[in-house]
Amino acid sequence: MNRQLVELVDVIARERGIEAEQVFAALEAAVASAVRKSSDLKTAEARAEINRRTGNIQAWSLWNVVDSVHLPEVEMSVEEARKLKPDAQVGDVVEVPVPSDKLGRIAAQSAKNTLMHGLRQAEKDQLFEEYKGREGEIITCTVRRFERSDVIVELEKGEGVIPASERVRTEEYQRGDRIKAYLVRVENVGAGTEVVLSRSRPEFVRRLFELEVSEIADGTVEIVGIAREAGYRTKLAVHTRDEKVDPVGACVGMRGMRVKNIVRELGGEKIDIIRWREDVAKFVGEALSPAQVSEIEVFEDEQRVQVRVDEDQLSLAIGKKGQNARLTAKLTGWKIDIDKIDRERGFHEKVAAAVASLAGLGEIGEERARALVSHGFLSPEGVHAADSDDLLGIEGFDEEAVARLKAAAAAVIASGDEAAETAAAPETPPDPAPDPEAASPDLPTEEAPAAEVPAEEEAAADVPAAEVPAGEVAPSETPAPEESAGDGLAEDAPAEAPVGAPPAPDAPAADEDEKARAAGASPAEDGSAS
Repeated sequence: MNRQLVELVDVIARERGIEAEQVFAALEAAVASAVRKSSDLKTAEARAEINRRTGNIQAWSLWNVVDSVHLPEVEMSVEEARKLKPDAQVGDVVEVPVPSDKLGRIAAQSAKNTLMHGLRQAEKDQLFEEYKGREGEIITCTVRRFERSDVIVELEKGEGVIPASERVRTEEYQRGDRIKAYLVRVENVGAGTEVVLSRSRPEFVRRLFELEVSEIADGTVEIVGIAREAGYRTKLAVHTRDEKVDPVGACVGMRGMRVKNIVRELGGEKIDIIRWREDVAKFVGEALSPAQVSEIEVFEDEQRVQVRVDEDQLSLAIGKKGQNARLTAKLTGWKIDIDKIDRERGFHEKVAAAVASLAGLGEIGEERARALVSHGFLSPEGVHAADSDDLLGIEGFDEEAVARLKAAAAAVIASGDEAAETAAAPETPPDPAPDPEAASPDLPTEEAPAAEVPAEEEAAADVPAAEVPAGEVAPSETPAPEESAGDGLAEDAPAEAPVGAPPAPDAPAADEDEKARAAGASPAEDGSAS
């Protein structure tokens, strides 16, 4: 039996990860407790000893030698002491051997409880020695249970805790999950050793990069600063003194494998890796990525940076709920103010506006409108003034489409913005009253009669119609009246021009009919272009 005790001690030590000597000490304390609890002995002090090789157990009750006994549980008279030890003197301690058969059931239960308490305390002491001095390391652990909002994890030896304040809000754990955590501190508390872990601290990300990126581990690349909102985004500033090394590329890795491994461990948290700059303006500009910064002004006395961005970059620079600007301020240590810049529209914006203004003319659509813009036709006025042959040379336009396009352009010029909206909305029925200033080639009608002109005004035209170059207006002695239509043409029309000559500027309907004939289309009824 005694030999089996030694083997049992070895098994307990291996299972609990403690030393065999600690198990023997716990057994000796348990036996001494049993002696003290024994009703037959009635002693307050006891001692036990176990042979480490044979497993033999010996126990003694301890008595103080005095002249006069006042505490019979711990004191013994000199006469009684000399019966056990002939040379006993006052003040000595006499040990009285205790046979194991005198230990009762209550004493055995007390011994069991003392043994279990001793083993637990030995485990906690071993845990403290194991992790003391390892603060700041990454520990791999397994989720075991939950106590309120705290996560209790199993370590290689003992247990640790991830408090609610050190958890990531967006993460949820299941029993049995293997996770990595940052060792915050190891301390002895009333209940034993407490190992506190964290997954929300910026130092956790730093240590992950040190484990994943060899250039950071050997000091080639240095992490200058970290700003983190756990579970959402982290900004990391890196620097190197070796000109041959790209610090950002070293952290990202081949095809992004290094940073992907870290993002996976963080549960999909976004990471921005930024090159550290000594120039504050450049550093802030890179820290605000992915936003494109236009202007930066540094106020060193106020420790403030004024950033100006284009309007389309403003929301990106500020970030969701101000996250991007907030992390940049944490990373750089400067207060960040962000404003937008009011600029004139750029080239692409102007092209888009021109396409939008032409897409509704004659229902040509965006694709053909882009073709017009690419050939230099940027407005309805430009389309109206263009030669039909020039428009026919553009891909996607035939004679019918050109006629419809020019008619719609004339309607927009004549009627202003209201006519343009009407032309862009085909479901709106046309006005019942015909508009003499606009024509539609889609609705056949009778040709409008030419206005009658006095003979003396007709004779005043001393330039033949055939000799007037295309695009110019035949001269007339009669000055145009001050009032004009929406397109700037006079209302009073001169005599009808021969075929081939440009129409008088005050007869837009006849002008459109003549151009429609030249393009091979039939004259249309006056009205809004559909």
